[in-house]
Amino acid sequence: MNLNEITIHFAHPAYQLAAALDRRDTGIKNFQTWTREEMRDRIGDGDVMVLSGYWNNDLLPDADKLKFIQVCAAGYDPFDLDAVKAKGVRLCNASGCNVNAVSDHAMALLLALTRQIHIGRDNQKKAHWRGMISDLTQREDELPGKTMLIFGLGKIGGRLAKLAKAFDMNVIGLKRDTSTPVAHVDELHPSAAFKELLPRADVAVLTCPLTEETRNVVDGEALAAMKPSSFLVNVARGGCVDQQALIDAMRNNAIAGAGIDVTVEEPLAESSPLWSMENVVLTPHTGGETRKYEENVIDYLLENLNRLSRGETELFNQIV
Repeated sequence: MNLNEITIHFAHPAYQLAAALDRRDTGIKNFQTWTREEMRDRIGDGDVMVLSGYWNNDLLPDADKLKFIQVCAAGYDPFDLDAVKAKGVRLCNASGCNVNAVSDHAMALLLALTRQIHIGRDNQKKAHWRGMISDLTQREDELPGKTMLIFGLGKIGGRLAKLAKAFDMNVIGLKRDTSTPVAHVDELHPSAAFKELLPRADVAVLTCPLTEETRNVVDGEALAAMKPSSFLVNVARGGCVDQQALIDAMRNNAIAGAGIDVTVEEPLAESSPLWSMENVVLTPHTGGETRKYEENVIDYLLENLNRLSRGETELFNQIV
């Protein structure tokens, strides 16, 4: 691939990816489309595509010039990998580009819950100065000595463990392969031990991918196993949690609360009880977004373009 002869098609409704590349002064030709309709109209103009949610597999037949797709997110579920391969297109994802952002966000959700920042914000809107609380179960809490159970010890889960240790927490980690130790994790267990370990957790955090094994891994049985004083934090995928079971559990005070960045359906329906639950901190799948996101994606893109220009077959975060 000759970088002087290619055109990159960026397709995203918000991320300013073309501007980020132009700031690098690479000289590589590029353009950005901002809507599905624009993207479809120009699908045949790019040798390289950088996108995530706009993809449909029926675009492939019209993508005559396409040779490489850089997904600007970790997830690549919408892509028919066999069809992409048959078309002769290489595909990589951006797994790891939001490690700092998502692990920070998970910690922020936990801190919001334990320090009751969300309740303070609600009281601020009402100009209500809350008095001191006598009931120990209703007060803010401290993290040192608490136990965090992390389901999924990839890059995000691994960094979250490091953050938890900085707050003097005990960390129990779950992953498929337990043959090698993980830094900052006090105990390492196989993923299958999740429900068995839940009674020990003061907070259970999901940082795993959505697979058949992790779909609804937090169900009614799992929630019943948690301590009434514990929290659930989900920065993985909405489908990892049985959403109705979670709503029921919080209505019945089976757990103390939940920090949720992802839901089963996105956007979350206006009718969902999650919006109005006082013991929920809800963010709109923004855990991975920061001011550095575009730059991180461009780093991955340029690494792979340089490998392709050198004729290398092994790409960074290669999927196809």
